[in-house]
Amino acid sequence: MSSQGKFGLIAGWGRYPIVVAEALRHHGLDVCCLGIRDHTDSALPAVCADYREVGLGQLGKAIRYFRARGVDRATMAGKIHKTILFQRFAMWKHLPDWRAMRTFYPHWVSGKKDRKDDTLLLTVIEEFAKDGIHFAPATDFVPELLVNPGNLTGREPSTRQWQDIQFGWQLAREMGRLDVGQSVAVKGRAVLAVEAVEGTDSCIQRAGQLCPQGGFTVVKVAKPNQDMRFDVPTVGIHTVRTLVEAGAAVLAIEAEKTIIVDQPEVVAYARQHRLTLVAVTEQAIQSQTRAA
Repeated sequence: MSSQGKFGLIAGWGRYPIVVAEALRHHGLDVCCLGIRDHTDSALPAVCADYREVGLGQLGKAIRYFRARGVDRATMAGKIHKTILFQRFAMWKHLPDWRAMRTFYPHWVSGKKDRKDDTLLLTVIEEFAKDGIHFAPATDFVPELLVNPGNLTGREPSTRQWQDIQFGWQLAREMGRLDVGQSVAVKGRAVLAVEAVEGTDSCIQRAGQLCPQGGFTVVKVAKPNQDMRFDVPTVGIHTVRTLVEAGAAVLAIEAEKTIIVDQPEVVAYARQHRLTLVAVTEQAIQSQTRAA
Protein backbone atom coordinates (compact mmCIF):
# COMPACT_ATOMS: atom_id res chain seq x y z
CA MET A 1 0.00 0.00 0.00
CA SER A 2 1.05 3.58 -0.51
CA SER A 3 2.87 4.85 2.59
CA GLN A 4 0.94 8.12 2.44
CA GLY A 5 -2.43 6.35 2.54
CA LYS A 6 -3.13 7.58 -0.98
CA PHE A 7 -3.85 5.45 -4.00
CA GLY A 8 -4.16 6.43 -7.63
CA LEU A 9 -6.96 5.36 -9.94
CA ILE A 10 -7.13 5.82 -13.69
CA ALA A 11 -10.79 5.48 -14.55
CA GLY A 12 -12.39 4.64 -17.86
CA TRP A 13 -15.97 3.88 -18.89
CA GLY A 14 -18.60 2.05 -16.84
CA ARG A 15 -19.45 1.39 -13.19
CA TYR A 16 -16.37 -0.68 -12.48
CA PRO A 17 -14.21 2.36 -11.54
CA ILE A 18 -16.84 3.42 -8.99
CA VAL A 19 -16.82 -0.04 -7.41
CA VAL A 20 -13.02 -0.01 -7.25
CA ALA A 21 -12.92 3.51 -5.75
CA GLU A 22 -15.40 2.45 -3.06
CA ALA A 23 -13.30 -0.64 -2.29
CA LEU A 24 -10.14 1.44 -1.99
CA ARG A 25 -11.94 3.77 0.43
CA HIS A 26 -13.03 0.72 2.43
CA HIS A 27 -9.32 -0.16 2.75
CA GLY A 28 -8.76 3.24 4.32
CA LEU A 29 -7.10 4.79 1.29
CA ASP A 30 -7.62 8.25 -0.14
CA VAL A 31 -8.41 7.81 -3.83
CA CYS A 32 -6.74 10.27 -6.18
CA CYS A 33 -8.56 9.67 -9.42
CA LEU A 34 -7.83 10.61 -13.00
CA GLY A 35 -10.96 10.23 -15.09
CA ILE A 36 -10.45 9.82 -18.83
CA ARG A 37 -12.33 12.59 -20.63
CA ASP A 38 -15.61 11.52 -22.30
CA HIS A 39 -15.50 8.17 -20.48
CA THR A 40 -16.19 8.39 -16.77
CA ASP A 41 -19.48 8.17 -14.87
CA SER A 42 -20.68 11.43 -13.34
CA ALA A 43 -21.00 9.69 -9.95
CA LEU A 44 -17.28 8.92 -9.73
CA PRO A 45 -15.94 12.21 -8.29
CA ALA A 46 -18.17 11.87 -5.22
CA VAL A 47 -16.42 8.66 -4.09
CA CYS A 48 -12.88 10.00 -4.56
CA ALA A 49 -10.79 12.15 -2.21
CA ASP A 50 -9.43 14.04 -5.22
CA TYR A 51 -10.60 13.95 -8.82
CA ARG A 52 -9.25 15.40 -12.03
CA GLU A 53 -10.26 14.83 -15.64
CA VAL A 54 -7.50 14.18 -18.14
CA GLY A 55 -7.37 13.78 -21.91
CA LEU A 56 -6.45 10.43 -23.34
CA GLY A 57 -3.20 11.84 -24.73
CA GLN A 58 -2.08 13.73 -21.62
CA LEU A 59 0.38 11.22 -20.22
CA GLY A 60 2.74 13.80 -18.76
CA LYS A 61 -0.12 15.60 -17.02
CA ALA A 62 -1.36 12.33 -15.53
CA ILE A 63 2.07 11.47 -14.12
CA ARG A 64 2.50 14.96 -12.68
CA TYR A 65 -0.94 14.74 -11.03
CA PHE A 66 -0.01 11.58 -9.12
CA ARG A 67 3.46 12.79 -8.21
CA ALA A 68 2.12 16.09 -6.85
CA ARG A 69 -0.15 14.13 -4.49
CA GLY A 70 2.47 11.68 -3.29
CA VAL A 71 0.89 8.72 -5.06
CA ASP A 72 3.25 5.82 -5.70
CA ARG A 73 0.68 3.03 -6.18
CA ALA A 74 -2.19 3.04 -8.64
CA THR A 75 -4.60 0.89 -10.56
CA MET A 76 -6.70 1.02 -13.72
CA ALA A 77 -10.41 0.27 -13.99
CA GLY A 78 -12.95 0.71 -16.76
CA LYS A 79 -12.91 0.38 -20.51
CA ILE A 80 -11.08 2.80 -22.77
CA HIS A 81 -12.86 3.26 -26.10
CA LYS A 82 -9.90 2.71 -28.39
CA THR A 83 -11.92 3.56 -31.49
CA ILE A 84 -11.61 7.27 -30.70
CA LEU A 85 -7.91 7.02 -31.49
CA PHE A 86 -8.78 6.25 -35.11
CA GLN A 87 -11.23 9.08 -35.63
CA ARG A 88 -10.39 11.98 -37.90
CA PHE A 89 -8.22 14.62 -36.28
CA ALA A 90 -7.86 12.43 -33.18
CA MET A 91 -4.38 13.83 -32.54
CA TRP A 92 -5.73 17.37 -32.28
CA LYS A 93 -8.85 16.46 -30.33
CA HIS A 94 -7.00 14.64 -27.58
CA LEU A 95 -4.00 17.01 -27.53
CA PRO A 96 -1.18 14.64 -26.57
CA ASP A 97 1.45 16.37 -24.45
CA TRP A 98 5.17 16.19 -25.06
CA ARG A 99 5.68 13.08 -22.92
CA ALA A 100 2.90 11.21 -24.70
CA MET A 101 4.27 12.19 -28.12
CA ARG A 102 7.75 11.03 -27.15
CA THR A 103 6.49 7.79 -25.60
CA PHE A 104 4.12 6.79 -28.39
CA TYR A 105 6.10 8.09 -31.36
CA PRO A 106 7.14 4.49 -32.30
CA HIS A 107 3.48 3.39 -32.24
CA TRP A 108 1.69 6.27 -33.96
CA VAL A 109 4.28 8.02 -36.10
CA SER A 110 7.30 5.92 -37.06
CA GLY A 111 5.39 2.62 -37.04
CA LYS A 112 8.25 0.73 -35.41
CA LYS A 113 5.91 -0.71 -32.79
CA ASP A 114 2.34 -2.04 -33.03
CA ARG A 115 -0.80 -0.57 -31.44
CA LYS A 116 -2.22 -3.71 -29.82
CA ASP A 117 -3.96 -3.21 -26.48
CA ASP A 118 -1.30 -4.99 -24.43
CA THR A 119 1.49 -3.12 -26.18
CA LEU A 120 -0.03 0.32 -25.53
CA LEU A 121 -1.12 -0.36 -21.96
CA LEU A 122 2.20 -1.91 -20.95
CA THR A 123 3.92 1.14 -22.41
CA VAL A 124 1.75 3.38 -20.21
CA ILE A 125 2.51 1.34 -17.09
CA GLU A 126 6.23 1.34 -17.80
CA GLU A 127 6.21 5.11 -18.29
CA PHE A 128 4.53 5.67 -14.91
CA ALA A 129 7.05 3.31 -13.30
CA LYS A 130 9.90 5.55 -14.45
CA ASP A 131 8.49 8.14 -12.04
CA GLY A 132 8.07 5.68 -9.18
CA ILE A 133 4.33 5.02 -9.72
CA HIS A 134 3.56 1.31 -9.84
CA PHE A 135 0.29 -0.33 -10.90
CA ALA A 136 -1.51 -3.19 -9.18
CA PRO A 137 -4.52 -5.22 -10.37
CA ALA A 138 -7.83 -3.64 -9.35
CA THR A 139 -9.03 -7.15 -8.49
CA ASP A 140 -6.58 -7.16 -5.56
CA PHE A 141 -9.10 -4.85 -3.87
CA VAL A 142 -12.37 -6.32 -5.19
CA PRO A 143 -11.56 -10.05 -5.64
CA GLU A 144 -15.23 -10.88 -5.05
CA LEU A 145 -16.01 -9.47 -8.50
CA LEU A 146 -14.13 -12.33 -10.17
CA VAL A 147 -16.88 -14.79 -11.01
CA ASN A 148 -16.80 -18.33 -9.60
CA PRO A 149 -17.39 -21.36 -11.84
CA GLY A 150 -20.98 -22.43 -12.28
CA ASN A 151 -24.33 -21.92 -13.94
CA LEU A 152 -25.34 -18.46 -12.74
CA THR A 153 -28.91 -18.38 -14.04
CA GLY A 154 -29.95 -21.99 -13.48
CA ARG A 155 -30.60 -22.60 -17.17
CA GLU A 156 -28.39 -25.42 -18.39
CA PRO A 157 -27.08 -25.00 -21.97
CA SER A 158 -28.41 -27.55 -24.42
CA THR A 159 -26.08 -30.05 -26.11
CA ARG A 160 -25.79 -27.84 -29.18
CA GLN A 161 -25.17 -24.77 -27.05
CA TRP A 162 -22.36 -26.58 -25.24
CA GLN A 163 -20.90 -27.42 -28.64
CA ASP A 164 -21.01 -23.71 -29.50
CA ILE A 165 -19.40 -22.82 -26.17
CA GLN A 166 -16.55 -25.26 -26.80
CA PHE A 167 -16.16 -24.05 -30.38
CA GLY A 168 -16.27 -20.38 -29.39
CA TRP A 169 -13.93 -20.92 -26.44
CA GLN A 170 -11.08 -22.12 -28.61
CA LEU A 171 -11.60 -19.27 -31.08
CA ALA A 172 -11.78 -16.65 -28.33
CA ARG A 173 -8.64 -18.00 -26.66
CA GLU A 174 -6.77 -17.78 -29.94
CA MET A 175 -8.02 -14.24 -30.59
CA GLY A 176 -6.89 -13.33 -27.09
CA ARG A 177 -3.47 -14.86 -27.69
CA LEU A 178 -3.16 -12.65 -30.76
CA ASP A 179 -4.40 -9.64 -28.70
CA VAL A 180 -7.26 -9.00 -31.13
CA GLY A 181 -10.24 -9.24 -28.78
CA GLN A 182 -11.81 -11.30 -26.02
CA SER A 183 -15.24 -12.24 -27.37
CA VAL A 184 -16.73 -14.23 -30.21
CA ALA A 185 -20.35 -14.89 -31.24
CA VAL A 186 -21.20 -18.25 -32.79
CA LYS A 187 -24.19 -20.35 -33.79
CA GLY A 188 -24.16 -23.91 -35.02
CA ARG A 189 -20.35 -23.81 -34.77
CA ALA A 190 -20.22 -21.01 -37.32
CA VAL A 191 -18.60 -17.68 -36.45
CA LEU A 192 -20.97 -14.72 -36.58
CA ALA A 193 -18.76 -11.95 -35.18
CA VAL A 194 -15.37 -11.50 -33.56
CA GLU A 195 -14.54 -8.65 -31.21
CA ALA A 196 -11.77 -6.30 -32.28
CA VAL A 197 -11.22 -2.60 -31.65
CA GLU A 198 -14.98 -1.85 -31.45
CA GLY A 199 -15.50 -3.73 -28.16
CA THR A 200 -17.78 -6.48 -26.89
CA ASP A 201 -21.12 -4.68 -27.14
CA SER A 202 -20.63 -3.71 -30.78
CA CYS A 203 -19.55 -7.28 -31.55
CA ILE A 204 -22.79 -8.56 -29.99
CA GLN A 205 -24.89 -6.03 -31.90
CA ARG A 206 -23.24 -7.05 -35.17
CA ALA A 207 -23.97 -10.71 -34.44
CA GLY A 208 -27.63 -9.83 -33.88
CA GLN A 209 -27.77 -8.00 -37.21
CA LEU A 210 -26.17 -10.93 -39.03
CA CYS A 211 -28.34 -13.52 -37.25
CA PRO A 212 -31.82 -11.95 -36.93
CA GLN A 213 -33.31 -15.32 -35.91
CA GLY A 214 -31.31 -15.00 -32.68
CA GLY A 215 -30.38 -17.90 -30.42
CA PHE A 216 -26.64 -17.46 -30.75
CA THR A 217 -23.91 -17.93 -28.15
CA VAL A 218 -21.33 -15.38 -27.04
CA VAL A 219 -18.10 -16.55 -25.42
CA LYS A 220 -15.88 -14.09 -23.54
CA VAL A 221 -12.51 -15.16 -22.11
CA ALA A 222 -9.30 -13.77 -20.70
CA LYS A 223 -6.14 -13.77 -22.75
CA PRO A 224 -3.99 -16.89 -22.19
CA ASN A 225 -1.37 -14.77 -20.39
CA GLN A 226 -3.76 -12.14 -19.04
CA ASP A 227 -2.07 -9.26 -17.23
CA MET A 228 -4.55 -8.62 -14.42
CA ARG A 229 -3.43 -4.98 -14.14
CA PHE A 230 -5.47 -4.02 -17.19
CA ASP A 231 -8.04 -5.11 -19.79
CA VAL A 232 -9.56 -7.81 -17.58
CA PRO A 233 -12.77 -9.19 -19.18
CA THR A 234 -15.72 -7.38 -17.62
CA VAL A 235 -19.47 -7.91 -17.83
CA GLY A 236 -22.11 -5.55 -16.47
CA ILE A 237 -25.79 -4.86 -16.89
CA HIS A 238 -25.21 -2.89 -20.11
CA THR A 239 -23.61 -5.90 -21.79
CA VAL A 240 -26.39 -8.23 -20.68
CA ARG A 241 -29.03 -5.84 -21.99
CA THR A 242 -27.17 -5.71 -25.31
CA LEU A 243 -27.19 -9.52 -25.44
CA VAL A 244 -30.94 -9.67 -24.85
CA GLU A 245 -31.70 -6.94 -27.39
CA ALA A 246 -29.53 -8.68 -30.01
CA GLY A 247 -31.25 -12.03 -29.48
CA ALA A 248 -28.43 -14.00 -27.85
CA ALA A 249 -29.34 -17.17 -25.96
CA VAL A 250 -26.11 -17.90 -24.06
CA LEU A 251 -23.23 -15.97 -22.56
CA ALA A 252 -20.27 -18.10 -21.49
CA ILE A 253 -17.49 -16.36 -19.57
CA GLU A 254 -14.20 -17.54 -18.12
CA ALA A 255 -14.53 -18.25 -14.42
CA GLU A 256 -12.04 -16.68 -11.98
CA LYS A 257 -10.70 -14.34 -14.66
CA THR A 258 -13.84 -12.36 -15.57
CA ILE A 259 -15.34 -9.50 -13.58
CA ILE A 260 -19.10 -9.19 -13.14
CA VAL A 261 -20.09 -5.75 -11.89
CA ASP A 262 -23.37 -5.70 -9.92
CA GLN A 263 -23.71 -9.47 -10.25
CA PRO A 264 -27.13 -9.83 -8.53
CA GLU A 265 -28.66 -7.31 -10.94
CA VAL A 266 -26.96 -8.92 -13.94
CA VAL A 267 -28.12 -12.43 -13.00
CA ALA A 268 -31.67 -11.30 -12.24
CA TYR A 269 -31.96 -9.54 -15.61
CA ALA A 270 -30.56 -12.57 -17.44
CA ARG A 271 -33.04 -14.88 -15.71
CA GLN A 272 -35.93 -12.56 -16.46
CA HIS A 273 -35.10 -12.63 -20.16
CA ARG A 274 -34.19 -16.34 -20.32
CA LEU A 275 -30.55 -15.69 -21.12
CA THR A 276 -28.28 -18.54 -20.01
CA LEU A 277 -25.20 -17.26 -18.18
CA VAL A 278 -22.44 -19.75 -17.35
CA ALA A 279 -18.93 -19.30 -15.97
CA VAL A 280 -16.61 -22.06 -17.10
CA THR A 281 -12.95 -23.03 -16.83
CA GLU A 282 -10.53 -24.50 -19.32
CA GLN A 283 -10.78 -27.82 -17.45
CA ALA A 284 -14.58 -27.82 -17.77
CA ILE A 285 -14.34 -27.15 -21.50
CA GLN A 286 -11.94 -30.05 -21.91
CA SER A 287 -14.21 -32.33 -19.86
CA GLN A 288 -17.22 -31.42 -22.01
CA THR A 289 -15.18 -32.07 -25.15
CA ARG A 290 -14.12 -35.53 -23.95
CA ALA A 291 -17.70 -36.39 -22.97
CA ALA A 292 -19.09 -35.37 -26.37
